[in-house]
Amino acid sequence: MLEVFEKGGFLMYPIFICSLIAITIFFERMFYLKSIKTKSKRFVLRVKNLVKKGSIELAISACRKSPTPISKIMLAGLMKFGRGRDEMKEAIEDSANQEIPVLERNLSTLSTIGNITPLLGLLGTVFGMVKAFNVIAVMGVGKPEVLAGGISEALLTTAFGLSIAIPTIVIYNYLSHRVDKLIRDMEVNCVELIDLLTYQEINNSGTIKNSIIQGGEIAHEVSSSE
Repeated sequence: MLEVFEKGGFLMYPIFICSLIAITIFFERMFYLKSIKTKSKRFVLRVKNLVKKGSIELAISACRKSPTPISKIMLAGLMKFGRGRDEMKEAIEDSANQEIPVLERNLSTLSTIGNITPLLGLLGTVFGMVKAFNVIAVMGVGKPEVLAGGISEALLTTAFGLSIAIPTIVIYNYLSHRVDKLIRDMEVNCVELIDLLTYQEINNSGTIKNSIIQGGEIAHEVSSSE
């Protein structure tokens, strides 16, 4: 392995470092996204049930205890309960703009690695070709095996760069798809939360209105009896 690296030139090492970074990001993101998906599913169901029962304070408390992005987004909407649908929606959108980058963290690094490793490999090949032709210039063209050997060594970096870039791009697309699905699920859940909160607001206002009417009727009856 070390012999191959030495033949490929010094640019083999930064390509190798890029591969280690890509692998680290892949496992970190996979574990994180899987954990978020599992926790969010149970959490969202719990919060919706609390809101349906009118237990807004308990729903807020549940959001504060949960470290997931969806809990922070829902908390923003719950904190605006009673101020109208538009304010709840705006608060949720503002919070989502802050939390979505958390889900997308390090994906741009994967994209960069997928783009630069073939270029690093190509650059290494150019350096190797220059070196090979310099050898030919000194030794002459009487030995084609020298040129063939030099070109073979020069192409090692391109092959290595592509072997890292291809799986990295596949990983990037896969993780991006998972993040996009999580975001879509969050959007659906937040719309449902806003609908539930709006329904609770209407119910509360209706209850207050009925109480006022009943209070007025009682006061009228008292005054009439007097």
